[in-house]
Amino acid sequence: MVLYPNLKWNTREVPEKSQINQAFSIQLENYCNLGKCLVIHFCYLHCVVDCRWLYRDSLEIEDFKNKYVFVTGCDTGFGNLLCKKLDRKGFRVLAGCLTEKGADDLKECRALSELSCDVTSQDSIEKAMEWTKQEVGDKGFPQHTESKLNGVIAMTMTFLPLIKQARGRIVNVASVLGRVFAVESFSDCLRHPLLWIKVCIVEPGFFKTAVTSLEPIERELHRLWNQLSPEVKASYGDKYLDNVSTMGRLIMNAVCDSDLTKVTNCMEHALSAAYPRTRYSAVDIALKLVLPRPSKSV
Repeated sequence: MVLYPNLKWNTREVPEKSQINQAFSIQLENYCNLGKCLVIHFCYLHCVVDCRWLYRDSLEIEDFKNKYVFVTGCDTGFGNLLCKKLDRKGFRVLAGCLTEKGADDLKECRALSELSCDVTSQDSIEKAMEWTKQEVGDKGFPQHTESKLNGVIAMTMTFLPLIKQARGRIVNVASVLGRVFAVESFSDCLRHPLLWIKVCIVEPGFFKTAVTSLEPIERELHRLWNQLSPEVKASYGDKYLDNVSTMGRLIMNAVCDSDLTKVTNCMEHALSAAYPRTRYSAVDIALKLVLPRPSKSV
């Protein structure tokens, strides 16, 4: 027999059952050994690719002190925490705040300048643009991060000349409650024609911020409920609104994470990494392996 040279029997005779079992066992062992070799080879390649990707992912740009970042929505939540993190890292932070209280909270930051900026007002955005030109000078605008759905397009298009001048990057927050496809589509459309500008999307998920606060959500529910006709209310029942509010509290308290650094770490990486990712999810940072940082930035 060709496949089993150690097994000798007359091919004209019917082999015994023990011989068939032995031949089958040898063949099965050969297949198992081959499978082990393939698995080991695949695992080795997988580890090599992962290590190269993680090392590349850990590389950072250099000279943070000469990089400007304009951040909107800095009064509370992600924007406020991000400004403080970028300031500690050495960036020159330009913070757009809607209230004086939010601006006062950022006074402790050393390399930070703040101004009043309402991303829903084009006039306010234009004033922020002129103020930014005075702060940055002729260096252009290396990095840019944004928040709020309605202000994303207006802010981006207004600041785009500065971003293009410095070949900077744009970081858009898709939503605090999930994916906003309008923001993602707009970001994808920007990415293709502006090949030298990196456009990143951060998808936070459920976190405890002013947007996910239960009080404004319940006020909106009651406002909508009061607009319904008596007939519609009767069809839902008297306890419907209370049940919805109770269920909402249980869900929000169960799924909302209080650790905002999971999101700001994504934003920080998108701004400081030499090779930022196209999309970020807050859970990625929690699962990411910690590797020694390279000795030299790029």
